[in-house]
Amino acid sequence: MRYDFHTHTVFSDGELIPSELLRRATVLNHKTIAITDHADASNYKELIEKTTLAKEELKKYWDIQLIVGVELTHIPPKSIETMAKKCKDIGAEIVVVHGETPVEPVEEKTNYYASLCGDVDILAHGGFIDDETAKNLVENNIFLEITSRRGHSLTNGFVQNIAKKYNIPTLINTDSHAPSDLIDMEFAKKVGLGCGMGLDRTMKSLSDYPKELLKKI
Repeated sequence: MRYDFHTHTVFSDGELIPSELLRRATVLNHKTIAITDHADASNYKELIEKTTLAKEELKKYWDIQLIVGVELTHIPPKSIETMAKKCKDIGAEIVVVHGETPVEPVEEKTNYYASLCGDVDILAHGGFIDDETAKNLVENNIFLEITSRRGHSLTNGFVQNIAKKYNIPTLINTDSHAPSDLIDMEFAKKVGLGCGMGLDRTMKSLSDYPKELLKKI
């Protein structure tokens, strides 16, 4: 069964409404999927409210688990702690931070301030994560993302190396925006193996670590 903790809908810059996203994920044998639309101070309340409404309706009919989340995106690094707490306080089950990917002008120190925050669950596409940040991630039980998304995936090898060095749990997510972005288990394995994770850590990232995150949230 597949787990994906980073996807987007029409509520931000994705192409699908929640129902279609979950239906397509079900066909690809997903057990759990998180909707984590791009959020800042202007829209986080609306996103959490809308995704919660979708969750409450769809769980009456489908077995797939929908996790209500946000991705704090390009916000001032020093605001991450405050924003993450605000999101959790009004019902976000998961908070992802849009990390310092090499293909976008994410402000320096975003990774660092995310790593200090206990209300952050995942640092997404973190790019060139330094040792101090990695140690903070361990201390605050924050997961690292290995991504299948083009561009962001350029530093998957670096991310998995720092995760291995400090024994940081990793998740293989898609950062889906379009229907074709969702992947099945076999392709997810290729993403892990392709960045040098090895079979054992790849399988942990696809099964064991997702279950650990679910226990946390």
